[in-house]
Amino acid sequence: MSEATLNTIEDFYVLLSKSIENNQVVKLLLSKYRGADKSLNRVAIRPITLQNEAVLSFVYEHQTNHITKNYSYKLALSEIKSLVGEDFKSAYLTLLDVEVQIEFSKKGKLKISQHQAKKQQTAVATHNREKNRFVDIQRPFLTALKVTDKQQKLIPAMSNKWKQINKFIEVFSQALDVSPHDKTTPLNVVDFGSGKGYLTFAIHDYLRHTLKNDAQVTGVELRQALADLCNETASTLDHQGLDFVCGDVKTHAPKQTDVMIALHACDVATDYAIHYGIRANASIIMCSPCCHKQIRPQMQSPELFQPMLQYGVHLGQQAEMVTDSLRALLLEANGYSTKVFEFISLEHTNKNKMILAVKKSKINPKEQAKTLTQIANIKAYYSITDHCLESLLKESAVQV
Repeated sequence: MSEATLNTIEDFYVLLSKSIENNQVVKLLLSKYRGADKSLNRVAIRPITLQNEAVLSFVYEHQTNHITKNYSYKLALSEIKSLVGEDFKSAYLTLLDVEVQIEFSKKGKLKISQHQAKKQQTAVATHNREKNRFVDIQRPFLTALKVTDKQQKLIPAMSNKWKQINKFIEVFSQALDVSPHDKTTPLNVVDFGSGKGYLTFAIHDYLRHTLKNDAQVTGVELRQALADLCNETASTLDHQGLDFVCGDVKTHAPKQTDVMIALHACDVATDYAIHYGIRANASIIMCSPCCHKQIRPQMQSPELFQPMLQYGVHLGQQAEMVTDSLRALLLEANGYSTKVFEFISLEHTNKNKMILAVKKSKINPKEQAKTLTQIANIKAYYSITDHCLESLLKESAVQV
């Protein structure tokens, strides 16, 4: 159909409808607005996937803010027909192989032009469509945090951060699917070491905008200036249910917490964060540990390992493996299903490990006893006398 000559607006709609169904649409831009809302400039439309469902995302670009709405293909086509010609006098449709522009003159006369898409543009569009992004790149918070520019285009220097945001939300989404928490019940999320708020804003936007969950998200940051900056940004975006406080994992009093996040928590800060999550009976615990100073001096490795461990980097890797394995097993012993895997590298560090724990519906006493025995055996093997998380759990009498 894209090769056929388009003469009428109905020809255009037939092309658009077939292109949507065949996954050929890259984007559709409606401009030259002549409607009653003087603040509206244009509407950018593109296909995305939300919760495994293909939809069209409409971003209504106003002078002071952007409003995003997602429609099924059928409703999207109906919405486009109601906008083109009446409110918007120009539409530019980009397909994988052709570009089509329609324009209405002041007297209502229709002009349609089409030409082949640039090969480079087609390749980029195809590449982008292969990626199932969990975050809409046109969301306003990304522009406010300077991940994207004012045209919602990714700023090249932020490409790694953009990948991290998407991977983080992907991991969280999968954890939420298997957690005992009902998605319709508002979630309480605490993010320790929230920094500039990239992931805090992302999870808030995902819960509130994508899942329509009235979540309450709190970023806890040791630096007051960053907490103030993030609060100012949240206020500018009118992000209800998002706030930032000054503090750390040791001083922030436990409250109702369904999701506990602590990425790049240095040394025993990770233990305090996991302890917080367990005490709060969080459904999901997400940690990205960094630095493993507590266990390393205690470890006495067997003589067989000494030739390998004479190299400092290997000694550090062993301490990291043992420390995080004990953390994961302690989570298992306290009723969590736990995974340890590689995550996207965090900013300013090459540490990319994540400990992900999801609350089980109930504890199996036999499995718990087995896990506690495994923990004791590992500690005995390496002559470890103190593990911070284990000590914290015993002090608070959390572990049974």
